[in-house]
Amino acid sequence: MTTPSKLESPQKGLFFKTGLVSFWTFLSRIFGLIRDVVTTSLLGSSLAHDVFVVMLKIPNVFRRLVAEGAFNQAFVPVLTEYKNLNSFEETKEVINKSFTFIFLASGILVGLVFIFTPVFVFIFAPGFFYDESKLALSQEILRITFPYLFFISLVALSGSILNTFGKFSVPAATPIFFNLSIILCAIYLRDYFESPVFALAYGVIIAGIVQLFFQIKFLVDLKLLPRFDLKIFNKGTKKIFNLMIPGILAGGVVQLNILIDTIFASLLETGSPTWLYLSDRLIQLPLGIFGIAIATVILPKLSSEYVAEKYLEFKENLRWGIELILIFAIPSSVALFSLGLPIIELLFVRGNFNESDAIMTAMSLQAFSLGLFAFMLIKVLSASFFARQDTFTPLIITILSFVMNVFLNYFLAFYLGYGHVGLALGSSIAAIVSVVIYYLILSRNSFIEVTKESLISIIKILSANIVFYLVINFFANNISAINDQWLSNLVLLFGILFLIIFYFLILYLLGFRASFFRR
Repeated sequence: MTTPSKLESPQKGLFFKTGLVSFWTFLSRIFGLIRDVVTTSLLGSSLAHDVFVVMLKIPNVFRRLVAEGAFNQAFVPVLTEYKNLNSFEETKEVINKSFTFIFLASGILVGLVFIFTPVFVFIFAPGFFYDESKLALSQEILRITFPYLFFISLVALSGSILNTFGKFSVPAATPIFFNLSIILCAIYLRDYFESPVFALAYGVIIAGIVQLFFQIKFLVDLKLLPRFDLKIFNKGTKKIFNLMIPGILAGGVVQLNILIDTIFASLLETGSPTWLYLSDRLIQLPLGIFGIAIATVILPKLSSEYVAEKYLEFKENLRWGIELILIFAIPSSVALFSLGLPIIELLFVRGNFNESDAIMTAMSLQAFSLGLFAFMLIKVLSASFFARQDTFTPLIITILSFVMNVFLNYFLAFYLGYGHVGLALGSSIAAIVSVVIYYLILSRNSFIEVTKESLISIIKILSANIVFYLVINFFANNISAINDQWLSNLVLLFGILFLIIFYFLILYLLGFRASFFRR
């Protein structure tokens, strides 16, 4: 059995670990919002900003597909199994071989994109390909930003190792450097280029390098810094790759969903990619702080319980994760739907980003907010399958979601003429349907059971959010009547703080105590 490093953190409760991840994720998202404030002020909803956000999606698609997606979902359960059941040397061997694979695969992919740049622009943004000025800029930006994939893939591998060994804070804090890098480059390098968009692009590649070097120290402390091992295949890595195949297909379908959204957005009016990007960024704030944080912590825990055949604990922790998601997801959805426009005005309306852009962004934000609870639940529900080393079921569900999303995107955005709002609404509907399917399968297999206790908890959560909706709706109606923008912003900031306190007070009055969160 693996001997833990003396520097490894002692066992903490799930909520404590989730809180650490949420704290660092919160800081990262705040810096992300500052980054978006800087970039939108600099570029507005211009052609250059549209190109930047779309081209940056290309390395991110492959990052989520290979490094943070299929590979991570297969790697963490297998590494957890080796950590618990095998020697430290055998565990390190799996890490070394996995590192070599990620290093070579991401390096080769970067080379292919450099050679076939126009092809990748055509695949991801056909609307840019047939516009000469957009195509020229897209190729330049993609060649600068795509090497980021190489560095961030190694960062993702490192983060998976650290998470498995209980170092959740380090991977959660790492994205802060991505945001800081772009902010600093936008401020200090913009005057050195013909267009400030190139300063942002170079900020991306610098960020990848900084993030990788940040994590190396912590791997050294755990004596887990990977080394090259060109004999990639052994029992552990074969298992990882076997689990990866349906994971890559499932992840590929997820990324195809993003690709379809990007393709459709590139065919809409100028500004649409930027409006969608900013509304998605606001959705990512609660999704990252709560949804991804809870799933990140719960995956190794569920994996360990399944390996140890502790099925009762597995079900209890899964139920806890679902209820915790709902406690945070529903009020987040309500707040973004009701207060989206004043929040966007506070954050982004300055420089080249105007009131009309804010309204268009708020419309797609409302559409996204309808599915926020589903986006967050999917993270935890799918983790329960990956923890059991079942990557096939999420693949089937993801394919169904993809087919529905393609149809809804065309139907809502083009046939009904809802434009970028239709794309956001289609994503929300597809996510809600996916959650229903996940729930039915888990319920049929008795991993989710409707008990009296769980039913009472759900009723309490829904009751709290009904009261919360009435109060926040009253607040939103009154803040819109304030004509002075500075006063409106001040009231909004203090109002949000009051609403957060008010919501948790309602939960307390309904019987939720600190003991619920101590798991």
